[in-house]
Amino acid sequence: MNIKHCVFAAALVLPALGGQVANAGLGEPRVSVQSDAARLRGQVSISENSLFEVHAIQLASGTQVREYTGADGKVFAVAWSGPTMPNLKQTLGQYFDRYVAGAETNRLGHHHLQIVQSDFVVHAGGHMRAYSGVAYLPKALPEGVSQGDLK
Repeated sequence: MNIKHCVFAAALVLPALGGQVANAGLGEPRVSVQSDAARLRGQVSISENSLFEVHAIQLASGTQVREYTGADGKVFAVAWSGPTMPNLKQTLGQYFDRYVAGAETNRLGHHHLQIVQSDFVVHAGGHMRAYSGVAYLPKALPEGVSQGDLK
Protein backbone atom coordinates (compact mmCIF):
# COMPACT_ATOMS: atom_id res chain seq x y z
CA MET A 1 0.00 0.00 0.00
CA ASN A 2 1.51 3.34 -0.98
CA ILE A 3 1.21 6.65 0.88
CA LYS A 4 -1.72 7.87 -1.26
CA HIS A 5 -3.71 4.75 -0.36
CA CYS A 6 -2.92 5.24 3.33
CA VAL A 7 -4.02 8.86 3.22
CA PHE A 8 -7.25 8.00 1.38
CA ALA A 9 -8.09 5.21 3.83
CA ALA A 10 -7.40 7.53 6.75
CA ALA A 11 -9.57 10.25 5.23
CA LEU A 12 -12.48 7.82 4.94
CA VAL A 13 -12.11 6.04 8.26
CA LEU A 14 -10.56 8.35 10.85
CA PRO A 15 -13.25 11.07 10.90
CA ALA A 16 -15.82 8.34 11.40
CA LEU A 17 -14.26 6.81 14.48
CA GLY A 18 -15.40 9.37 17.03
CA GLY A 19 -18.56 8.95 19.12
CA GLN A 20 -20.46 5.95 20.29
CA VAL A 21 -23.34 4.23 18.61
CA ALA A 22 -26.61 4.73 20.45
CA ASN A 23 -28.78 2.10 18.74
CA ALA A 24 -29.03 4.25 15.65
CA GLY A 25 -28.36 4.24 11.95
CA LEU A 26 -28.60 1.86 9.05
CA GLY A 27 -31.06 -0.99 9.63
CA GLU A 28 -32.56 0.65 12.71
CA PRO A 29 -36.07 2.07 13.26
CA ARG A 30 -37.07 5.51 11.98
CA VAL A 31 -36.87 6.95 15.52
CA SER A 32 -33.09 6.43 15.39
CA VAL A 33 -32.87 9.38 12.96
CA GLN A 34 -33.54 11.78 15.83
CA SER A 35 -30.76 10.12 17.84
CA ASP A 36 -28.41 10.49 14.86
CA ALA A 37 -29.34 14.15 14.44
CA ALA A 38 -28.68 14.85 18.11
CA ARG A 39 -25.33 13.05 18.13
CA LEU A 40 -24.29 14.65 14.83
CA ARG A 41 -25.53 18.04 16.09
CA GLY A 42 -27.61 18.60 12.97
CA GLN A 43 -31.03 19.86 11.94
CA VAL A 44 -33.51 17.42 10.38
CA SER A 45 -35.91 18.03 7.52
CA ILE A 46 -38.17 15.34 6.10
CA SER A 47 -39.39 14.82 2.56
CA GLU A 48 -41.35 11.88 1.27
CA ASN A 49 -42.63 10.22 -1.83
CA SER A 50 -44.80 7.16 -2.32
CA LEU A 51 -41.89 4.74 -1.75
CA PHE A 52 -39.84 6.20 1.11
CA GLU A 53 -39.06 9.13 3.39
CA VAL A 54 -35.80 11.06 3.34
CA HIS A 55 -34.61 12.46 6.66
CA ALA A 56 -31.97 15.06 5.74
CA ILE A 57 -29.66 16.01 8.60
CA GLN A 58 -27.80 19.25 7.91
CA LEU A 59 -24.55 19.43 9.89
CA ALA A 60 -22.89 22.66 10.99
CA SER A 61 -19.88 21.70 8.82
CA GLY A 62 -22.02 21.97 5.68
CA THR A 63 -22.22 18.21 5.19
CA GLN A 64 -25.64 16.68 4.71
CA VAL A 65 -26.54 13.16 5.84
CA ARG A 66 -29.68 11.62 4.35
CA GLU A 67 -31.33 8.62 6.01
CA TYR A 68 -33.94 6.78 3.95
CA THR A 69 -36.80 4.95 5.65
CA GLY A 70 -39.30 2.61 4.06
CA ALA A 71 -42.91 1.76 4.86
CA ASP A 72 -41.66 -0.72 7.48
CA GLY A 73 -40.19 2.23 9.40
CA LYS A 74 -36.55 1.11 9.14
CA VAL A 75 -33.54 2.97 7.76
CA PHE A 76 -32.62 1.09 4.58
CA ALA A 77 -30.02 3.56 3.25
CA VAL A 78 -27.76 6.39 4.33
CA ALA A 79 -26.12 8.91 1.98
CA TRP A 80 -23.81 11.83 2.67
CA SER A 81 -22.21 14.69 0.81
CA GLY A 82 -20.25 17.73 1.80
CA PRO A 83 -16.95 19.20 2.88
CA THR A 84 -16.40 16.84 5.84
CA MET A 85 -17.05 13.18 6.53
CA PRO A 86 -19.95 12.57 8.92
CA ASN A 87 -19.55 10.27 11.91
CA LEU A 88 -20.05 7.01 10.02
CA LYS A 89 -19.90 4.99 13.23
CA GLN A 90 -23.12 6.75 14.20
CA THR A 91 -24.87 6.61 10.83
CA LEU A 92 -23.84 3.08 9.83
CA GLY A 93 -24.53 1.69 13.31
CA GLN A 94 -24.21 -2.09 13.40
CA TYR A 95 -22.66 -2.08 9.89
CA PHE A 96 -19.74 0.18 10.79
CA ASP A 97 -17.30 -2.65 11.53
CA ARG A 98 -18.06 -4.19 8.14
CA TYR A 99 -17.43 -0.80 6.54
CA VAL A 100 -14.03 -0.51 8.25
CA ALA A 101 -13.06 -4.06 7.23
CA GLY A 102 -14.18 -3.40 3.66
CA ALA A 103 -12.35 -0.08 3.51
CA GLU A 104 -9.08 -1.95 3.95
CA THR A 105 -9.55 -4.10 0.86
CA ASN A 106 -12.16 -2.61 -1.49
CA ARG A 107 -10.80 0.68 -2.82
CA LEU A 108 -11.12 1.51 -6.49
CA GLY A 109 -8.35 3.90 -7.40
CA HIS A 110 -7.17 6.62 -5.06
CA HIS A 111 -10.47 8.24 -4.23
CA HIS A 112 -13.22 5.62 -4.35
CA LEU A 113 -14.32 2.82 -2.06
CA GLN A 114 -16.77 0.13 -3.09
CA ILE A 115 -18.07 -2.64 -0.84
CA VAL A 116 -20.61 -4.96 -2.41
CA GLN A 117 -21.98 -7.77 -0.28
CA SER A 118 -25.33 -9.53 -0.58
CA ASP A 119 -26.76 -7.61 2.37
CA PHE A 120 -24.61 -4.44 2.58
CA VAL A 121 -23.34 -2.07 -0.14
CA VAL A 122 -21.21 1.07 0.13
CA HIS A 123 -20.01 3.44 -2.59
CA ALA A 124 -17.93 6.31 -1.20
CA GLY A 125 -15.34 8.69 -2.44
CA GLY A 126 -14.06 12.17 -2.60
CA HIS A 127 -11.19 14.25 -1.45
CA MET A 128 -10.64 16.99 1.10
CA ARG A 129 -13.71 19.28 1.25
CA ALA A 130 -15.73 17.12 -1.16
CA TYR A 131 -16.86 13.79 0.28
CA SER A 132 -19.86 11.75 -0.75
CA GLY A 133 -21.18 8.27 -0.35
CA VAL A 134 -24.11 5.96 0.02
CA ALA A 135 -24.56 2.81 2.08
CA TYR A 136 -27.64 0.65 1.75
CA LEU A 137 -29.16 -2.73 2.49
CA PRO A 138 -30.10 -4.28 -0.88
CA LYS A 139 -32.63 -6.70 0.61
CA ALA A 140 -34.37 -3.84 2.44
CA LEU A 141 -34.81 -1.54 -0.59
CA PRO A 142 -38.53 -0.93 -1.12
CA GLU A 143 -40.03 -2.36 -4.29
CA GLY A 144 -39.27 0.02 -7.17
CA VAL A 145 -36.30 1.76 -5.49
CA SER A 146 -32.78 1.46 -6.92
CA GLN A 147 -29.39 2.79 -5.85
CA GLY A 148 -29.85 5.64 -8.32
CA ASP A 149 -32.77 6.92 -6.23
CA LEU A 150 -30.47 7.37 -3.21
CA LYS A 151 -28.95 10.80 -3.75
